[in-house]
Amino acid sequence: MRLLISNDDGISSLGLRSLVNTMADAGHEITVVAPDQERSATGHSLTIHSPLRAEPVTNLFRPQVKAWSCSGAPADCVKLGLWAIMEQAPELVLSGINHGANLGTDILYSGTVSAAMEGVIEGIPSIAFSLVSYTAIEFQLAAAFAKILVAQLIEQPLPQLTLLNVNIPAIAWEEIAGVVVTRQGIRKYFDSFQKRLDPRGRTYYWLAGEAIEEVEQPDDPQLPAHIWTDVQAIQKNYISITPLQYNLTDVSSINSMHQRQFSCTPIGSC
Repeated sequence: MRLLISNDDGISSLGLRSLVNTMADAGHEITVVAPDQERSATGHSLTIHSPLRAEPVTNLFRPQVKAWSCSGAPADCVKLGLWAIMEQAPELVLSGINHGANLGTDILYSGTVSAAMEGVIEGIPSIAFSLVSYTAIEFQLAAAFAKILVAQLIEQPLPQLTLLNVNIPAIAWEEIAGVVVTRQGIRKYFDSFQKRLDPRGRTYYWLAGEAIEEVEQPDDPQLPAHIWTDVQAIQKNYISITPLQYNLTDVSSINSMHQRQFSCTPIGSC
Protein backbone atom coordinates (compact mmCIF):
# COMPACT_ATOMS: atom_id res chain seq x y z
CA MET A 1 0.00 0.00 0.00
CA ARG A 2 1.20 3.53 -0.81
CA LEU A 3 1.45 5.57 2.41
CA LEU A 4 2.15 9.20 3.26
CA ILE A 5 3.33 9.54 6.87
CA SER A 6 3.72 12.71 8.93
CA ASN A 7 3.58 13.78 12.58
CA ASP A 8 3.87 16.82 14.85
CA ASP A 9 6.79 15.71 17.04
CA GLY A 10 9.30 16.27 14.26
CA ILE A 11 11.24 14.27 11.70
CA SER A 12 13.67 12.86 14.29
CA SER A 13 11.09 11.66 16.81
CA LEU A 14 11.21 8.07 17.99
CA GLY A 15 7.46 7.59 17.48
CA LEU A 16 7.71 8.54 13.80
CA ARG A 17 10.74 6.32 13.22
CA SER A 18 9.02 3.36 14.88
CA LEU A 19 5.89 3.78 12.75
CA VAL A 20 7.76 4.34 9.47
CA ASN A 21 10.22 1.48 9.87
CA THR A 22 7.51 -0.95 10.99
CA MET A 23 5.41 -0.08 7.93
CA ALA A 24 8.45 -0.31 5.65
CA ASP A 25 9.28 -3.76 7.02
CA ALA A 26 5.68 -4.78 6.23
CA GLY A 27 6.32 -4.01 2.56
CA HIS A 28 4.44 -0.70 2.19
CA GLU A 29 5.67 2.03 -0.16
CA ILE A 30 6.34 4.99 2.11
CA THR A 31 6.87 8.72 1.70
CA VAL A 32 7.58 10.74 4.85
CA VAL A 33 7.06 14.50 5.05
CA ALA A 34 7.40 15.70 8.64
CA PRO A 35 8.21 18.97 10.44
CA ASP A 36 11.88 19.84 10.88
CA GLN A 37 11.22 20.41 14.60
CA GLU A 38 8.47 19.73 17.12
CA ARG A 39 5.19 21.38 16.15
CA SER A 40 2.88 20.06 18.86
CA ALA A 41 -0.44 21.82 19.57
CA THR A 42 -0.30 23.76 16.30
CA GLY A 43 -3.76 22.54 15.29
CA HIS A 44 -4.56 22.89 11.60
CA SER A 45 -2.37 25.92 11.01
CA LEU A 46 -0.92 26.58 7.55
CA THR A 47 2.10 28.59 6.45
CA ILE A 48 0.94 31.34 4.08
CA HIS A 49 3.14 34.35 4.98
CA SER A 50 6.54 32.75 4.43
CA PRO A 51 7.95 30.11 2.07
CA LEU A 52 7.92 26.42 2.87
CA ARG A 53 11.22 24.60 2.64
CA ALA A 54 11.67 20.85 2.30
CA GLU A 55 14.98 18.99 2.48
CA PRO A 56 15.55 15.30 1.69
CA VAL A 57 16.43 13.22 4.75
CA THR A 58 18.65 10.14 4.74
CA ASN A 59 19.84 7.70 7.41
CA LEU A 60 16.81 8.09 9.71
CA PHE A 61 14.61 5.40 8.17
CA ARG A 62 14.87 2.18 6.18
CA PRO A 63 16.80 2.69 2.90
CA GLN A 64 13.68 2.28 0.72
CA VAL A 65 11.81 5.11 2.52
CA LYS A 66 11.66 8.51 0.80
CA ALA A 67 11.71 11.23 3.44
CA TRP A 68 11.64 15.02 3.60
CA SER A 69 12.00 17.47 6.46
CA CYS A 70 9.62 20.43 6.12
CA SER A 71 9.80 23.88 7.72
CA GLY A 72 6.03 24.06 8.14
CA ALA A 73 3.29 22.75 10.42
CA PRO A 74 1.90 19.18 10.22
CA ALA A 75 -0.95 20.18 7.86
CA ASP A 76 1.63 21.92 5.65
CA CYS A 77 3.63 18.70 5.50
CA VAL A 78 0.70 16.66 4.26
CA LYS A 79 -0.31 19.31 1.71
CA LEU A 80 3.26 19.50 0.43
CA GLY A 81 3.52 15.72 0.25
CA LEU A 82 0.29 15.40 -1.71
CA TRP A 83 0.72 18.29 -4.12
CA ALA A 84 4.46 18.76 -4.58
CA ILE A 85 6.46 15.71 -3.55
CA MET A 86 4.54 12.51 -4.30
CA GLU A 87 4.08 11.55 -7.95
CA GLN A 88 1.05 9.40 -7.11
CA ALA A 89 -1.51 10.08 -4.41
CA PRO A 90 -1.23 7.84 -1.34
CA GLU A 91 -3.90 5.30 -0.56
CA LEU A 92 -3.69 6.13 3.15
CA VAL A 93 -2.28 8.97 5.25
CA LEU A 94 -0.80 8.10 8.66
CA SER A 95 0.20 10.54 11.39
CA GLY A 96 2.23 9.79 14.52
CA ILE A 97 3.04 7.99 16.61
CA ASN A 98 2.45 10.97 18.89
CA HIS A 99 4.24 11.14 22.23
CA GLY A 100 1.22 11.69 24.48
CA ALA A 101 -2.54 11.23 24.29
CA ASN A 102 -4.93 12.87 21.85
CA LEU A 103 -8.20 12.30 23.69
CA GLY A 104 -11.43 14.27 23.91
CA THR A 105 -10.98 17.95 23.15
CA ASP A 106 -7.22 17.45 22.60
CA ILE A 107 -8.04 16.81 18.95
CA LEU A 108 -8.95 20.49 18.46
CA TYR A 109 -5.35 21.49 19.19
CA SER A 110 -3.48 18.42 17.99
CA GLY A 111 -1.03 18.72 15.12
CA THR A 112 -1.05 14.92 14.90
CA VAL A 113 -4.80 14.77 14.27
CA SER A 114 -4.64 17.80 11.96
CA ALA A 115 -2.03 16.13 9.74
CA ALA A 116 -4.37 13.16 9.33
CA MET A 117 -7.37 15.46 8.87
CA GLU A 118 -5.59 17.18 5.98
CA GLY A 119 -5.51 13.82 4.24
CA VAL A 120 -9.26 13.40 4.75
CA ILE A 121 -9.92 16.91 3.42
CA GLU A 122 -8.15 15.81 0.23
CA GLY A 123 -10.34 12.69 0.05
CA ILE A 124 -7.80 10.19 1.42
CA PRO A 125 -8.67 7.98 4.42
CA SER A 126 -6.33 8.75 7.30
CA ILE A 127 -5.28 7.52 10.74
CA ALA A 128 -3.73 9.41 13.66
CA PHE A 129 -1.81 7.29 16.20
CA SER A 130 -0.94 8.39 19.74
CA LEU A 131 0.80 6.66 22.64
CA VAL A 132 -0.89 7.67 25.90
CA SER A 133 2.26 8.69 27.75
CA TYR A 134 4.64 11.64 27.74
CA THR A 135 7.43 9.68 29.41
CA ALA A 136 7.38 6.25 27.72
CA ILE A 137 10.13 5.67 25.15
CA GLU A 138 8.90 2.30 23.85
CA PHE A 139 6.77 2.72 20.73
CA GLN A 140 6.97 -0.79 19.30
CA LEU A 141 3.63 -1.96 20.72
CA ALA A 142 1.87 1.03 19.19
CA ALA A 143 3.69 0.51 15.89
CA ALA A 144 2.79 -3.19 15.91
CA PHE A 145 -0.88 -2.32 16.37
CA ALA A 146 -0.66 0.24 13.57
CA LYS A 147 0.68 -2.51 11.30
CA ILE A 148 -2.21 -4.81 12.26
CA LEU A 149 -4.83 -2.09 11.76
CA VAL A 150 -3.52 -1.06 8.34
CA ALA A 151 -3.50 -4.72 7.25
CA GLN A 152 -7.14 -5.04 8.33
CA LEU A 153 -8.08 -1.87 6.46
CA ILE A 154 -6.57 -3.27 3.27
CA GLU A 155 -9.15 -6.04 3.53
CA GLN A 156 -11.96 -3.71 4.64
CA PRO A 157 -11.13 -0.15 3.43
CA LEU A 158 -12.32 2.94 5.25
CA PRO A 159 -14.87 5.27 3.64
CA GLN A 160 -13.12 8.12 1.83
CA LEU A 161 -13.94 10.89 4.30
CA THR A 162 -13.06 8.98 7.47
CA LEU A 163 -10.34 9.75 9.97
CA LEU A 164 -9.55 7.28 12.74
CA ASN A 165 -8.07 8.76 15.91
CA VAL A 166 -6.26 5.89 17.62
CA ASN A 167 -4.96 6.07 21.19
CA ILE A 168 -2.86 3.22 22.58
CA PRO A 169 -2.16 2.72 26.30
CA ALA A 170 1.52 2.69 27.23
CA ILE A 171 1.40 -0.76 28.84
CA ALA A 172 2.61 -4.25 28.02
CA TRP A 173 0.87 -6.13 25.19
CA GLU A 174 -0.59 -8.73 27.57
CA GLU A 175 -2.16 -5.95 29.66
CA ILE A 176 -4.13 -4.52 26.72
CA ALA A 177 -7.79 -5.33 27.40
CA GLY A 178 -8.78 -5.17 23.72
CA VAL A 179 -9.75 -2.71 21.02
CA VAL A 180 -12.95 -0.66 21.13
CA VAL A 181 -14.61 1.86 18.83
CA THR A 182 -15.36 4.98 20.87
CA ARG A 183 -16.89 8.43 20.72
CA GLN A 184 -14.98 11.60 21.44
CA GLY A 185 -14.96 12.53 25.10
CA ILE A 186 -14.59 15.93 26.73
CA ARG A 187 -11.31 16.41 28.53
CA LYS A 188 -10.80 19.89 29.88
CA TYR A 189 -7.66 21.41 31.31
CA PHE A 190 -6.96 23.55 34.32
CA ASP A 191 -5.03 26.28 32.51
CA SER A 192 -2.67 28.66 34.21
CA PHE A 193 -0.16 31.21 32.98
CA GLN A 194 3.15 31.55 34.75
CA LYS A 195 4.29 35.18 34.76
CA ARG A 196 8.03 35.57 34.30
CA LEU A 197 10.66 38.16 33.44
CA ASP A 198 13.17 37.82 30.62
CA PRO A 199 16.83 38.94 31.02
CA ARG A 200 15.84 42.45 29.86
CA GLY A 201 13.20 42.74 32.58
CA ARG A 202 10.23 42.39 30.25
CA THR A 203 7.22 40.34 31.28
CA TYR A 204 6.26 37.19 29.42
CA TYR A 205 3.80 34.38 30.11
CA TRP A 206 4.21 30.62 29.88
CA LEU A 207 1.08 28.50 29.48
CA ALA A 208 0.94 25.64 31.96
CA GLY A 209 -1.80 23.42 33.30
CA GLU A 210 -2.99 19.89 33.83
CA ALA A 211 -5.74 17.74 32.35
CA ILE A 212 -8.85 17.40 34.49
CA GLU A 213 -10.76 14.14 34.65
CA GLU A 214 -13.29 13.72 31.86
CA VAL A 215 -16.23 16.12 31.93
CA GLU A 216 -19.71 14.59 31.66
CA GLN A 217 -21.38 15.13 28.31
CA PRO A 218 -25.02 15.98 27.64
CA ASP A 219 -27.11 13.15 26.23
CA ASP A 220 -26.98 12.71 22.47
CA PRO A 221 -29.53 10.37 20.86
CA GLN A 222 -27.07 9.68 18.04
CA LEU A 223 -24.35 8.63 20.48
CA PRO A 224 -25.86 6.32 23.12
CA ALA A 225 -24.29 6.35 26.57
CA HIS A 226 -23.30 2.68 26.30
CA ILE A 227 -20.70 3.65 23.69
CA TRP A 228 -17.60 4.50 25.68
CA THR A 229 -15.70 7.72 25.20
CA ASP A 230 -12.05 7.56 24.20
CA VAL A 231 -11.10 8.65 27.73
CA GLN A 232 -13.13 5.84 29.32
CA ALA A 233 -11.59 3.24 27.01
CA ILE A 234 -8.04 4.31 27.88
CA GLN A 235 -8.85 4.28 31.59
CA LYS A 236 -9.88 0.62 31.18
CA ASN A 237 -6.67 -0.26 29.26
CA TYR A 238 -8.36 -0.58 25.86
CA ILE A 239 -7.00 0.72 22.59
CA SER A 240 -9.42 3.46 21.53
CA ILE A 241 -10.46 4.03 17.90
CA THR A 242 -12.61 7.12 17.36
CA PRO A 243 -13.98 7.92 13.87
CA LEU A 244 -13.81 11.67 13.18
CA GLN A 245 -14.95 13.99 10.41
CA TYR A 246 -14.17 17.60 9.51
CA ASN A 247 -17.83 18.64 9.20
CA LEU A 248 -18.49 20.31 12.57
CA THR A 249 -22.22 20.88 12.02
CA ASP A 250 -24.21 20.17 15.20
CA VAL A 251 -26.88 17.92 13.70
CA SER A 252 -29.11 17.77 16.79
CA SER A 253 -29.09 21.57 17.22
CA ILE A 254 -29.77 22.33 13.58
CA ASN A 255 -33.00 20.33 13.77
CA SER A 256 -34.21 22.10 16.92
CA MET A 257 -33.19 25.53 15.61
CA HIS A 258 -35.35 25.01 12.54
CA GLN A 259 -38.30 25.30 14.92
CA ARG A 260 -37.32 28.87 15.81
CA GLN A 261 -38.10 31.97 13.82
CA PHE A 262 -35.23 34.35 13.15
CA SER A 263 -35.52 37.77 11.59
CA CYS A 264 -33.07 40.26 10.13
CA THR A 265 -35.24 43.12 11.50
CA PRO A 266 -33.62 44.83 14.53
CA ILE A 267 -35.37 44.15 17.81
CA GLY A 268 -37.70 47.03 18.78
CA SER A 269 -38.03 48.48 15.30
CA CYS A 270 -41.40 48.98 13.58
